[in-house]
Amino acid sequence: MVRTKEYKSETPSTSYEPSMSDNTSITKKYTSEFKDPRKILSVSILFCVNLLNYMDRYTIAGVLTNIQSFYHINDAQGGLLQTVFIIFFMLCSPLVGYLGDRYSRKNIMLAGISVWVGAVVASTFVPEDKFWLFLVFRGIVGVGEASYAIVSPSLIADMFTSQNRSKMLMVFYFAIPCGSGLGFIVGSSVTALTGQWGWGVRVTAVIGVVCLAMIVLFIREPQRGAAEREKGEIVVEVVTTNYWEDIKALLANLTYIFGTIAYTAIVFVVGTLTFWGPTAVQHSEADRLGFNSTTLLDPKEKVQINFNFGLVTFIGGVFGVSFGSALSMMLRTGWGPFRCVKTIRSDPIVCGLGALLSIPCLYLAIHFIRKNVTVCYVLTFFTITTICFNWATVVDMLMTVVPPARRSAANSWQMLLSHLLGDASGPYVIGIISDAIRGDDDSPYGHYVSLSKAFYLPNALQLISAVVFFVAACTFVRDHNRFKEAMGVLHCTEKSLQNGPSIENGEDNRGFATTEKEKGM
Repeated sequence: MVRTKEYKSETPSTSYEPSMSDNTSITKKYTSEFKDPRKILSVSILFCVNLLNYMDRYTIAGVLTNIQSFYHINDAQGGLLQTVFIIFFMLCSPLVGYLGDRYSRKNIMLAGISVWVGAVVASTFVPEDKFWLFLVFRGIVGVGEASYAIVSPSLIADMFTSQNRSKMLMVFYFAIPCGSGLGFIVGSSVTALTGQWGWGVRVTAVIGVVCLAMIVLFIREPQRGAAEREKGEIVVEVVTTNYWEDIKALLANLTYIFGTIAYTAIVFVVGTLTFWGPTAVQHSEADRLGFNSTTLLDPKEKVQINFNFGLVTFIGGVFGVSFGSALSMMLRTGWGPFRCVKTIRSDPIVCGLGALLSIPCLYLAIHFIRKNVTVCYVLTFFTITTICFNWATVVDMLMTVVPPARRSAANSWQMLLSHLLGDASGPYVIGIISDAIRGDDDSPYGHYVSLSKAFYLPNALQLISAVVFFVAACTFVRDHNRFKEAMGVLHCTEKSLQNGPSIENGEDNRGFATTEKEKGM
């Protein structure tokens, strides 16, 4: 349990206990969250940087065949580009998580983005006989991006609560599909315009400098747990414990553990699909035209393929994040037709549902690349949409079972594991499987067939993800009540209910039921 001490109000001699008057003031503070322009501006800036983060990751995928031709590398080595980037990213994550729970998160972001900008620019000047050096710089890019990605969700959690937090996290995670889609489009378009793939990669670094200035000028770091304390969701002051105690507490949190396992499987699927998807389409198109290599494809054709894939990723991701977050909120609050299925477990249920629905979509999308590429894009749209149900909801779930003083650590370890076993290893593993299946056949047809068969692995992982998310739904109530107990809310709720109702509809501040049956689970 997190060590706590009684939270004092502005009058030192008065302890905080919920009352009807407290609820009125809490409601006023809650409704004023969206009225603070600095908070909205801060989330907007964080969204822009996250957008840039994912743009950079997928500009490489958008110009992958150009890089393979320039450095004379095969599919396995091409997949290694993403793997090295993510390995550096994940190795840096625990350190950033430790620092993020104890030191200025704004300064951590500034340092990380500065390193990232320098590494991106440097990587584009590596000569063709120094592929290993290009890999090193891509790894350093991962270090810079980790410094930002780990601490940003906890900043948003300290600015907003309840449904407002869910909405802001939804906006923040729009950056994943939007950035991924723009990465494909911008990378390939700038490369076609300049005739050099290096400029397709450098463009994100230029925008990164602008983001640095915006962070310096406009973001003010909130105190940890500030928004929840203002609303009354924290009635004790959280004291930071040592890192080993944090780790033990996270290991005892089954919802966090199951959520991380399921999320990791989905990250593997997304990482491999977005990395190898456009390449598979290019190989199929080259074979259709009778070419013996994708290098013979018209550069405009490559741009069009990457544009189409990027557009599908962009639109599908926006729909997926929006619909997944909205569905979770409607299930949680029992809105409209969901009144009869209202549930506290909405986050893990929606994540599991998305993973389950994506299984047939991905299977059919891969097999329609050669038969009908238009149908392939439609199926890819549904795959991305359903997979993206989980981006914001899985983080929202984490924020409701992990105390504020451990959120950066929790996010960092979830990032480490999901990248280590997900999109770090994913592209490389698929590349190895593809090379093994293809053998000596270096034709575009051979590349397409081997890649399509290699995708049976991520298809299987989608089923595993769905099952584990549903298991997390079974443990969620227990872990959420433990969170409320650690924050002092559960005790105060029970005490106030004995004196009279002070929480609307017998629910907690997030619309979560607190029945005796659920408390015992």
